[in-house]
Amino acid sequence: MSDPFQHQARSLEAPATRHFGVTPSDGTDLPVRPRVLYCVSAGTAVLRDAEGADLPYELEAGDILPVSAVRVLATGTTALLYGWL
Repeated sequence: MSDPFQHQARSLEAPATRHFGVTPSDGTDLPVRPRVLYCVSAGTAVLRDAEGADLPYELEAGDILPVSAVRVLATGTTALLYGWL
């Protein structure tokens, strides 16, 4: 399939072109920092940011978090998440 936009820079408002399942871990960062996180099933997501701050988010299925998290911690995370790039 051709992509007529392949030679144009993507803005942060552009749609994602890749996605991956997030495996929460207390000791390992995400393999790649997502543009946003998408909540597949409701629960809590404990996210670590680039400065090392950990905060819990209460999420409903379908919520989109515009956070480029470094890590999703296993301790306290009950939500199922996808990362969008």
